[in-house]
Amino acid sequence: MTAATTVGEFWETRRASDPTLPAEIPEAWAFGATKEHADSLLQLVLDGTKTGTASSVWDYEFTGESLPQVGEYSIILDGAGEPRAVIVTTSVEIVPFDEVTEEHARAEGEDDRTLASWRTIHERYWRLHSESPKGYEPDMPVLCERFRLVYGS
Repeated sequence: MTAATTVGEFWETRRASDPTLPAEIPEAWAFGATKEHADSLLQLVLDGTKTGTASSVWDYEFTGESLPQVGEYSIILDGAGEPRAVIVTTSVEIVPFDEVTEEHARAEGEDDRTLASWRTIHERYWRLHSESPKGYEPDMPVLCERFRLVYGS
């Protein structure tokens, strides 16, 4: 099976068990920059620890991708590209990196869940993996997204 077929079949199976889900297949993506990172962050979502994520607005601008919207569904892939979860975005806020809150850092569920840890992890991530040539800046615009797990396996 191709990944597209797998994602399509996954979505149709989810819709069969929950007909309130939209007919259109949502975007499928993985957290993180490596297979291992994708798997570890997915596990935090499945465990209910991770209910938030952060993205560089500069990356969205550089790639031309649209920003997540409240009420939008996403299919979350594991490190091998297999669909494993469905989330729905519950809130979106854009703030400067240095104004991300302790509450948001805790919702992301990584490391010790503190703001200091969040800042260290995300600065390193954007310095190494940003799609935008702007990379990281202390006042860069960060999209803080909160979500709810709809389905996970």
